[in-house]
Amino acid sequence: MSSAFVYAVTRTPFGKFNGALAGVRPDDLAATVIGGVLAQTPDLDPAAIGEVVWGNANGAGEENRNVGRMAALLAGLPTSVPGTTVNRLCGSSLDAAMMASRAIETGDAEIVLVGGVESMTRAPWVLPKPDRAFPAGDVATVSTTLGWRLVNPRMPAEWTVSLGECNEQLQERFGISRERQDEFAVRSHRLAHAAWEAGFYQPLVTPVTLPREQSLARDEGIRPDSTTEKLAGLKPSFRPDGTITAGNASPLSDGASAVLLGSEAAAATIGREPVARIIGRGAMALDPQEFGFAPVEAANRALARAGIGWEQVGAVELNEAFAVQSLACVDAWGIDPEIVNVKGGAIAIGHPLGASGGRILGTLTAVLREQRQRYGVAAICIGVGQALAVVLENLEVTR
Repeated sequence: MSSAFVYAVTRTPFGKFNGALAGVRPDDLAATVIGGVLAQTPDLDPAAIGEVVWGNANGAGEENRNVGRMAALLAGLPTSVPGTTVNRLCGSSLDAAMMASRAIETGDAEIVLVGGVESMTRAPWVLPKPDRAFPAGDVATVSTTLGWRLVNPRMPAEWTVSLGECNEQLQERFGISRERQDEFAVRSHRLAHAAWEAGFYQPLVTPVTLPREQSLARDEGIRPDSTTEKLAGLKPSFRPDGTITAGNASPLSDGASAVLLGSEAAAATIGREPVARIIGRGAMALDPQEFGFAPVEAANRALARAGIGWEQVGAVELNEAFAVQSLACVDAWGIDPEIVNVKGGAIAIGHPLGASGGRILGTLTAVLREQRQRYGVAAICIGVGQALAVVLENLEVTR
């Protein structure tokens, strides 16, 4: 068995819902980050890429018809490079990386370009097809932006509650206060802003060209002036007496991410040395309404397969779908919260569903190198009761 290595990472800036990226198609966002990876690896002949594996959670709009293949073509990759699209909702691009790493380990591929994309702004409204032609009654359109839609009536009602209600139930289970959630959210904005100001994110981000010769080069949703006092004034979003607000949950977002993976021998073809090695993977599933807590066991399984324990982990990138579920996971792991999302998280940066797994994997790679830590964990919760996790080893420390 070979090993799978990370060679290059990039992402677009993440845009706000109806923000600067609202006019950019998701397949164009995906093509942008493919171009960003190729720009980082000028010695790589694109024809040497064995496959493109792309994550996308929606698939109902302009990204339909296999956005991984479409993005590869739009980015100018040779038509001989195959492309596929995978959907594990919020975990789609991390799933793509896990699938690609297995292909590399088994020798089925030497170089795989993975990533993910989501335009939540451009997600369409859909109409269910009628049972018979020309129905007499009205038919309602359904938004495909987020969450359940066109639910099968055979599904138990407790499984199909909103994502926010799921996390209010998690808050009740673990007693995580509104104050703790707001403090966590403020920390996310503060750290994300500081990371941009310090120049951490610039090498990891490929700007997006916009109409009228403009471009977006920085995440749109970060609020450096956020305070717990301001967040305390927001109304609960899902229950009148709830704790989850627009301020302590991730926003609707647009963006794309990409990661170039390869075998150790692929370094000669790519023209650069790898920076990290994938040494563990884990997946977990729970009752659908408990999805926010699923990263706990997903990460534990990934660490067990890597043969290390939490005491050896120096950095964690946990996608912040909601502050409450992030805090529940960190509490359950029993780790130092200060090693988690040290450059901010999805509450500040944004959560374009299909792109977030690639973002946390790329950020983790850079954090490990900056802080000279050997091992790190990237974990993400997934709607309908799932989670994924990957363990990385920093090659700069092991050399």
